[in-house]
This record gives sequence, C-alpha cells and structure tokens, in this order.
Amino acid sequence: MGYITKQAKKLYSLRTSAPLAGVLVASLALGGCAALEPKSTVTSKVDRGLEDVLPAYNGKKARVAVFDFDWNTGGSKTTIGIGGTEFSFSRQEQSAYAEGLKDMLNTALIQSKRYQVLERQNFDAIKTEIGIQEDGYTDSTGVQRGNVKGADLVIKAAITGWAPGSSGSSGSIAGIFGKTAKAVAGAVSGGYRKSSLAMTIRIFDAKNSINLAATTVETEATDINYGAALGAFTGGSGMSGGLGAYSKTPMEKAIRSAILEATKYIVENTPNDYMVH
Repeated sequence: MGYITKQAKKLYSLRTSAPLAGVLVASLALGGCAALEPKSTVTSKVDRGLEDVLPAYNGKKARVAVFDFDWNTGGSKTTIGIGGTEFSFSRQEQSAYAEGLKDMLNTALIQSKRYQVLERQNFDAIKTEIGIQEDGYTDSTGVQRGNVKGADLVIKAAITGWAPGSSGSSGSIAGIFGKTAKAVAGAVSGGYRKSSLAMTIRIFDAKNSINLAATTVETEATDINYGAALGAFTGGSGMSGGLGAYSKTPMEKAIRSAILEATKYIVENTPNDYMVH
C-alpha cells in the first residue's frame, strides 16, 4: 500500500510540473531567438550649415542670383602641380570646377537663412517649356511667362588664383572625369604640401547694375583639418562637380574656406533695404 502511494505521488508531481517545464523550454527558445536576432544601430547627422559661424537670423530675406564663376587664371589651359607631377586642364575642366564652386556658394547662401537663392542654371529648360505651352501643346496648368521671380541682388565671382599643390616633373592629362579623376586623386593623396586659391566677389543691384561691394578672398591650406567653423559649415557632404578629385586634401580645405569667407562677406555687405521677402 505504501509503495502504491509513493508511485501515485510521483505521477502527480510529473503531471503538475510538465506545463512549467514547457513554459521554461519556450522561454529559453524565445530568448535564444532574441539573442540571435541581428542588432542595428541607426545614426544620423544633420548639417547645421552656418549656424555656428554667423549670428542667428530668422527675418526677411533678399532674393539673390549667383552668376557663373569666371576663370581668370590663364589662357585656354591651366597647368597645376600635384604630387610632383604637372597636370594641364582645358576650359572644359575649368568649367566643371567653376560650376562646382557656384553650387557650393548657392548652398552656403541658402544655409545662411538670409537669402532666397534663385535658380538660373536650368533657365533654358523653363523657356522651352513656356514655348511649348504658348504654342498650344499643353493645358493652362503649365509654366506661364511672368511667374519667374526677379533677383534683388546679383553675385559675380571670378577665380584669380588656383594652386592645388606643388610643382614637379612635367606631364599632361586632358580630362577630369574617368581615368583622369583617378590619376588626379592618386597624385592628390600622395603629394600635396600647400594649396591655395583666390577669388573676387562683387555684389550688384540687379535693377540698376550698381556695384554695392567688392572684395578679394584668398585662402591657403597645408592640412585637411577643418576645425569647428568649417565642420559646422560643410558637414559630411562631398565636393560638388569636378571638385571631387580634391576631396580629403588641403585643396578641399582651401576651397571650403574660400566659400565660407565669401558667404560671410556677402552677408555682412548686403544692405538691409534688400531684406524684404
């Protein structure tokens, strides 16, 4: 009789503990799955623009148009020394640099929060669209003549000095894209000692062409340490247009410094009478 009682108790114990064991096994399985799930970390970086460089501003803005940069450093070709090798660049390459500089200045002026920067780069496409509509090919919802905003100010810039690196043995490369970009980037990474550029900046009244202010901006760099001011201004974005070959070199620092100084000059020399929008 005692033996039967003991067996009954053991059977009861097994029956009551089975659900708990199942829960334990399930918990361990779920915990194991959770441990095996890949973990991801999402980080984001927002470019604060010129907030750390210029006084805070939240008022009315001036409408500004930036003209194409002129390239006044030589004739049909410019020869520069990079990493002990000389590279010759034609007007095509100079135009790519000038377009990149213009894009950077446009971006900086927008970041200043003081200007409505008017896009003129694709104006031919707008004129074509207006012509298509006026010829009756579209309905009345398209682009109409007279709706494009006019500028209060015009910014005219010209590159007067361009020295990405040191001189060396003779050589020549015809283009900035494809193999040439790789060649330039390779020379850049191996031999920059000092980089510099110079540009003139002129501010005009768009209505009467009066020159309101003018200056020369000159920058020089021997390293790629941007510092706090340029770091706030440039963020982590790359160089515009054909300027990409100079990324992570002293020339990039010289370029960004020049754009920053040009922007500060434009902000400081814009009359309050133009801040009306």
